[in-house]
Amino acid sequence: MSTSATNQSETVLPAATADLVDLLTRTQRAIARDLGAVLEEEGTSVDQWRVLRALDGAEGRSMGELAAEVEIPHPTLTRIVDTLVDSAYLYRSQSSRDRRRVTVHVSELGRHKLRRLDALAAAHEQGIAARLGPGTVTALSALLRSVRERL
Repeated sequence: MSTSATNQSETVLPAATADLVDLLTRTQRAIARDLGAVLEEEGTSVDQWRVLRALDGAEGRSMGELAAEVEIPHPTLTRIVDTLVDSAYLYRSQSSRDRRRVTVHVSELGRHKLRRLDALAAAHEQGIAARLGPGTVTALSALLRSVRERL
């Protein structure tokens, strides 16, 4: 590759990257905003739903593990977990392996709530699939998973 071709690639890439970041951010925010309006029918935010989903089926996770899973900053996650604990959807307990460690778990009430939220989220996703076409949603999901795994 010639030096001029290399320089062209280098000058095009930052603009393309900025465009990619902007497109992904705007798309994520639009989808989350629409889903948030749907989940609000159950008095729940998108992040609260994501936390319930991350804990469902788990034996309990520390706040650090949960923060890494849902990619929510610790202070914000603490507020979300506190709210879900206050609503009896989650509970905290000492780890059976290490008494110094506190783990967070989904309660039975939280599991019931999660089923309702998952049904609303699935209906929301079906609406997106109807607008975009199921093939587009499937391909986009596969592409985003692949990109995420490589980052």
